[in-house]
Amino acid sequence: MKRLLFLILSLWLYAEGAYSQNTTRPNVLFFIIDDLNDWISVLNKDNPIKMPNLERLAKEGVLFTHAYASSPSCNPSRASMLTGTRPNKTGVYSNASDWRNALPNAITIQRYFKDRGYFVCGSGKIFHHQFNWAFHDNASFDEYLMMSISEPYPDKKLNGYDWFGTQNTDWGVWPGDIKKTADYRTAEYAVEKLQQNFDQPFFLNVGIFKPHSPFFAPQEFFDKYPLSKLTMPKLYEGDTLDLPSGAKQLFSLTDKGYGSGRGFWKGLLRAKTENPEVYKEFVQAYQACATFADSMVGKVLDALDKSPYKNNTIIVLCADNGFHLGEKDHIEKFVLWEKATHVPFIIVAPGVTKSGMVITKPVDLTTIYPTLVDLCGFEVPKTLDGFSLTPLLKDTSVKIPPALMTYLKGNHAIRTERWRFIHYADGTEELYDHSTDENEWHNLAGNPRYQKIMDELRTYLPKQNAESVPDLKRPAGQVNAESKFN
Repeated sequence: MKRLLFLILSLWLYAEGAYSQNTTRPNVLFFIIDDLNDWISVLNKDNPIKMPNLERLAKEGVLFTHAYASSPSCNPSRASMLTGTRPNKTGVYSNASDWRNALPNAITIQRYFKDRGYFVCGSGKIFHHQFNWAFHDNASFDEYLMMSISEPYPDKKLNGYDWFGTQNTDWGVWPGDIKKTADYRTAEYAVEKLQQNFDQPFFLNVGIFKPHSPFFAPQEFFDKYPLSKLTMPKLYEGDTLDLPSGAKQLFSLTDKGYGSGRGFWKGLLRAKTENPEVYKEFVQAYQACATFADSMVGKVLDALDKSPYKNNTIIVLCADNGFHLGEKDHIEKFVLWEKATHVPFIIVAPGVTKSGMVITKPVDLTTIYPTLVDLCGFEVPKTLDGFSLTPLLKDTSVKIPPALMTYLKGNHAIRTERWRFIHYADGTEELYDHSTDENEWHNLAGNPRYQKIMDELRTYLPKQNAESVPDLKRPAGQVNAESKFN
């Protein structure tokens, strides 16, 4: 009778998608990097921001050269990526959008794997950290290292501009000891996990906070980018003159004070009257922070290489959104151009991906959830908005739809291999030909010659534009250095 009961229980567990401790299902190592843009060496060896560990990872698997966040903002991007839903369907549009209250029945990718026998753990910034972890989803993890995302702030702003936004609108060498940084502790947690013995497959989440503001990194990373040899962003005078009203409306949302977006850019221009080198110092700090983030990824990859899990672990790495460094008179994200949405995306899947493979077809990050589910041998839930990339990993000629990006209600961007098409809620539009204008300096939307192309691209615009979900209110008495946009 006991044997019969055991057999029945085993069959039930198998039907539910669970499995024994001796399973051969692959582990998952999932990196999310915050605010890392496309000016990095892994996407183009001539780019100035050196990312040797991302390059190393790309050589082991598949690099998507045209990957895009589904939203150019941390919370909606991460909520979309981790629940497999699109912002235009959920109404999760802003960093303060209460995503869990809006999606009470959504099963996150972490919870999906946890419910199927994986040990799910993590550290750093995975879900958006609004209001001191208010958006973290405890039910998605067996274990999580809860800590302050930002390392302790210096007593005074390092850049010396007390009038310039918040504590986050700061940059410089900090701290003196790399072990005091949040990202070092995040990486150390992952290293320790990879040194443990697991009797079940694991899903290890690593959320690297840099190069998110404030732009602090240890001295060794600033040394890699001396001001005298610094490569600066390509700026085009008059770049904003052909922008439609919809783009200017998004601009206006961050044109208040000096803390974010267009206001951040205006703050830099004001600071430049006091210090002609300030813009270069800011760009230097961003580059230093990006390479610091890369070194933290390398720290974890080294631990994986030394572990017994190397050959049975799927690695996924992406950024949550891109970042402007002055292009179109803008800093940060919160817009629908290439710089705010184009992100690194790498998949290493032992037995599936080929070393050094490159895919140029545009994809967005709603594909991560279904792809990981598929690669691990589970059935992809029909509730997900994205699709599995597994067929594309096996055959790059497979046809897929273009990438879709959304920011706030009714504003969408479509990205094909050649075109970026933006349609705003007020009906105005932009069109850029990336075969001749990779910097998006010339808006072609008003040219009748491109009407047919725009008509075709409009067919990919989503039909649904959900109302914005209510913002989560800051808890009484809580102080947070971040603006609503960061």
